[in-house]
Amino acid sequence: MIKVMLADDEELVRSGLRAMLSAAPDIEVVGEAVDGRSAVDAARRFHPDVALLDIRMRAPDDGIRALRAIQTLPEPPSVAMLTTFDIDEYVSLALRFGANGFLLKDIEPAVLVRAVRDLARGGAVLDPSVAVRMVHAHRDGQRAAAPARKMLASLSEREREVVGLIGQGLSNAEIGGALHLSEATVKGYVSAVLSKIGAANRVQAALLAYRGGLVD
Repeated sequence: MIKVMLADDEELVRSGLRAMLSAAPDIEVVGEAVDGRSAVDAARRFHPDVALLDIRMRAPDDGIRALRAIQTLPEPPSVAMLTTFDIDEYVSLALRFGANGFLLKDIEPAVLVRAVRDLARGGAVLDPSVAVRMVHAHRDGQRAAAPARKMLASLSEREREVVGLIGQGLSNAEIGGALHLSEATVKGYVSAVLSKIGAANRVQAALLAYRGGLVD
């Protein structure tokens, strides 16, 4: 059973997420929080496998502070930040502090369940529309694109294909299907790519794909 903790200061959002996740037979919502402090307490108390944190709760940076504190726990959960279409500087901070993904609050039920399962397996998730807005919000024109293209040029053709598909938000299994490779082989490519580009996780690789022009 995958244990999930939800943190959002809007009851309507939490209840919607709870309802979608509770419908899955292998997922249990074990705790909820209305702000960063209670989110950290819930993570410490319930030991969730996955935590979904609103990036902006009662204070603008509340979700960021909660993320940082949760990452210091002995066995921290995989954390995905919940956001809207309004991407701001807190997204880049969350990425820097180890967020495993970004999901829109109006996410479809099936997509949410799949994302939680991916996170529980140690993967990372990135809504494609969030990725586009992240790049638009944080890139600095050609000064951001040129280093990304140079870094991508150091990869093999297959590795660039993998990065491009990561940028589209595909899981390892989906990438394997697209490239006719086994999931284990894809996992090897992903690990190699992350090492070569110095990325901490798939989210950073996805951003590189957008900045480098692999994804429109």
